[in-house]
Amino acid sequence: MPIESRVLIFTTAYRPLVGGSEIALEEIIRRLPNVFFDILTPRYKTELERIEYFDNGCIHRVGFGSPMDKLFFPISGFLLAIKFSPKHIHAYQASFGAGAAFIYKTFFPKTRFILTLQEGKDLYKQNFLIKYFRDLIIRKADVVTVISHYLANYAKKINPKAELHMISNGVDLDKFRHMPNSDENTVITVSRLVPKNGVGDIVKAVGLVKRDIADVRLIIVGSGPLEKEIRQSVKDLDLEDRVIMAGSQSLENVAGYLAKAKVFVRPSLSEGLGSAFLEAMAVGLPVIGTAVGGIPDFLKDGETGLFCKVADPKDLAEKIVRILKDEQLREKITINARALIVQKYDWNIIANEFAKIYERI
Repeated sequence: MPIESRVLIFTTAYRPLVGGSEIALEEIIRRLPNVFFDILTPRYKTELERIEYFDNGCIHRVGFGSPMDKLFFPISGFLLAIKFSPKHIHAYQASFGAGAAFIYKTFFPKTRFILTLQEGKDLYKQNFLIKYFRDLIIRKADVVTVISHYLANYAKKINPKAELHMISNGVDLDKFRHMPNSDENTVITVSRLVPKNGVGDIVKAVGLVKRDIADVRLIIVGSGPLEKEIRQSVKDLDLEDRVIMAGSQSLENVAGYLAKAKVFVRPSLSEGLGSAFLEAMAVGLPVIGTAVGGIPDFLKDGETGLFCKVADPKDLAEKIVRILKDEQLREKITINARALIVQKYDWNIIANEFAKIYERI
């Protein structure tokens, strides 16, 4: 298919450095073959090529190959962007990458600035400087896309004049196919091991569940700074024979681990949306989460999942026991959740929404 348009993307990270935002960007790009994407991002490592082409785009890595590159990216990214003379620009997340887009829009105000918000932290509790610069960026945007109603409400408060679109993250339904629940009483979480994901609370909850369901097991897929602390908690609670620390895994392997479980759990303290929830729902796992951030967009208590209280291992344990013991509830939730994913969270549907925005501007 011939290239019909060109989009300049600003992002604080991109392949091989990936998180939820970067995965979303890549999923969308590969589904829009008639758009050429120039992706501007910090270089971070000297072994990374400054320019890397792919089917319908090019990655332009800026900097000397140091972790400090992102600090200078608002300036270096802006200077490189001038060479492209774009009619419209698109920044992912209101951070260093969007800082370059902010400066470009300031100097070239006729350029249409699209900003995608995917932030997963509690935006109201961050420090003053982070909030100040984020809000400056949001106010500069002409078009804002958000992945949840939580972020939509925040964006409307900061920039009521911007054109606002609710476009969620999604699921690759070819990789995350529906499959029967495991017969084993296995709980799984797919989470970065950071405080906001509440993985420590899951370990404590499984310790409580073990008193009622002796053969309960827990699989933790993910890595992060809290790994040592979580391993110690597993040891202290005498759960070493009940917990598997699987580390970081590819999407294909994540799907395989989900197939080994009977319930997915993530008691988040904050959450932009939570793609891992959607992936679990796609394969047919009932999910338990907290009513924070964007989670209530897809989780309806007793219908598409169960809510647990924030930072409350006892309540989480009760919800896990309920799901594991009630086959009728599990079946109801998994049917409803899978239908929701197919109807609303397929990446093909989501990519098409971005295509409409690009076509219009």
